[in-house]
Amino acid sequence: MQNFNELLQELNVSSSQKGCHSGKTWYGSGETIRSFSPVDGSELGTVSSATVEDYENAIAKAEHAFLSFRKIPAPKRGEMVRQLGNKLREKKQALGQLVSWEMGKSLQEGLGEVQEMIDICDFAVGLSRQLHGFTMTSERPLHRLYEQYHPLGIVGVISAFNFPVAVWSWNVALAWVCGNVCIWKPSEKTPFCSIACQQIVSEVLRENKYPEGISTVLSGGADVGKWLAEDHRVALVSATGSTRMGKDVAQRVGARLGKSLLELGGNNAIIITPNADLDTAMRAAIFGAVGTCGQRCTSTRRLIVHEDIFDSFTQNLKKAYGQLRIGNPLDENNHLGPLIDEDAVNTYVNALNQVEEQGGEWLVPGGRMSKDTLGSDCYVKPAVALIDHNAPIVHQETFAPILYVMKYKGGVEKAIDIQNEVKQGLSSSIMSLNIQETETFLAHWGSDCGIANVNIGTSGAEIGGAFGGEKDTGGGRESGSDAWKAYMRRQTNTINYSKDLPLAQGIIFDL
Repeated sequence: MQNFNELLQELNVSSSQKGCHSGKTWYGSGETIRSFSPVDGSELGTVSSATVEDYENAIAKAEHAFLSFRKIPAPKRGEMVRQLGNKLREKKQALGQLVSWEMGKSLQEGLGEVQEMIDICDFAVGLSRQLHGFTMTSERPLHRLYEQYHPLGIVGVISAFNFPVAVWSWNVALAWVCGNVCIWKPSEKTPFCSIACQQIVSEVLRENKYPEGISTVLSGGADVGKWLAEDHRVALVSATGSTRMGKDVAQRVGARLGKSLLELGGNNAIIITPNADLDTAMRAAIFGAVGTCGQRCTSTRRLIVHEDIFDSFTQNLKKAYGQLRIGNPLDENNHLGPLIDEDAVNTYVNALNQVEEQGGEWLVPGGRMSKDTLGSDCYVKPAVALIDHNAPIVHQETFAPILYVMKYKGGVEKAIDIQNEVKQGLSSSIMSLNIQETETFLAHWGSDCGIANVNIGTSGAEIGGAFGGEKDTGGGRESGSDAWKAYMRRQTNTINYSKDLPLAQGIIFDL
C-alpha cells in the first residue's frame, strides 16, 4: 500500500499545488485550500483556488476550444474518451487509493469509483456513434421533417466530496462525445482527487494535439459555483450536492434562462414485506446504510418493515451491526471508514440528539469514536433507531450512518405511502418474492423515486441506466440510457424539396 506522497508522485500531483488548469499550465492566485485526510487527520497538502481573473481566463479558453472541438466528428471525440478510459485503467489502483485517503471511503469503494469512470468511458465510446434524432412524416407533400441534436457549448460541472471523481466522469464523458467543453468546480474538501483527474485527461488531450480549454478544473469554494451558475456563457450547469445547494444553483441558472441538471439529496427507503428473502434484505440494508459511512446520496436511510417480521428482523439487524468493523478505510478488513470532516460529525451528533428528543428508541446506539484509538476525530458508530415515520428527523437527509426503522401494518400500499411521504425522491427498494407486491411498487402509483429496485438495495447503481430522482432530488438524469440528451440542444428541421410552398395546417397564402 502506497503512502499519500507516493500516490501524488505517481499521479503527477504536488502537495503544494496550483488548483486551476485548462490544459497546459497550472495557475490560481486565490485563497489557499488545505486538504485534510479524515483517515488520520493529517494535512495532505495545499491547493490555491481560482480568482475572478482565473475564471475569466478559463472561460475564454473554453469558448475558443469549443469552436474547433464541436466540428470534430463524434466518433473521433469518442476515441479521445476511449483513451481516457485506458489511462484510468492504468491509474486505477493509485487513483482509488487517493480517493480513500482524501475522502475516507473504503479502498474497495475507492477502486469501485474509478471502475465507474472506466465504465462510463466505455459507454460513451459506443454512444459517440449513436447520437441520433428522429424522422417524422410531414403533412406537406415532398417535405422531410426530422430532428437532430447539437452540442450546447460550455458545460459547468459542480461535484460533491462523496464521489470526488466518478460524478465528474459521468458528466464529461457524455458531454465530450456530444461536442461540449467542460469546466469542473470540484468539492473543496477533495481537491487533490480533481487535480489527479485533470492530469490524467490532460495527457490524452496533449497526445491528440487538442486545444486547451476542452477540460478545465477550477478549485475553490461556493463563489466558483456561483460564477458558473450566473454566467450566460455556460450553457448547462450540472450540479451534484445538497438540496439547499441545488435550489440556489437552479435559481441562479433559471434567472438567465439557462439549463441545469440537478442531482441532489436522497432519503432512501427499503420496504421489507413478509414475503422477502430476509437474508438478502439484511445484506442490502446494512450495505446501503453503512457503505461510504452513510455518505452516498443513495444511502439507505429508512427501513419500512412489516409488523409480522418486525421483531425478528430488527433483532437480527442488531446482531449483524455488532459484527461491523470500523477503522482505517485502506485496511480492507474494515467495513466503515470516517465521515468527511468534523462538521459532518457534528451534524451526525445533532441528528442523534433529535432522534432522542422525538421519541426514538436505539436499537444500535451511535456516538463518536475515540481519536486516541483511530487517529482522527471523524470516526463515528453506525446507529439504528426504532422511530415513528412521522418524526421530523426521519424526513431530513443526514449524511451519516444513521438508519431509521419503522413498522407498517396491512398491505404493501401502506408501506409505499410511508416511503413516498418524504420530500426527496432519489432511490427506493422493495424486498419481496411476491409479484403482486413488486409490481405494485413499480406501478405509476407505486414508488415516486427516480430509481426503484426490486430485491436489491438503494445504492450501487449501474452506469447503463439513467441516474437521478424526483421532487427535492432535482429531476436531473446522469450517466446511461438517454441522459446524453441533457448535454445537447434539440433542433427540428423541415426540408422542402418541391417547387411549391405549401403551408402547414392547409393555410393558403397567395399573392
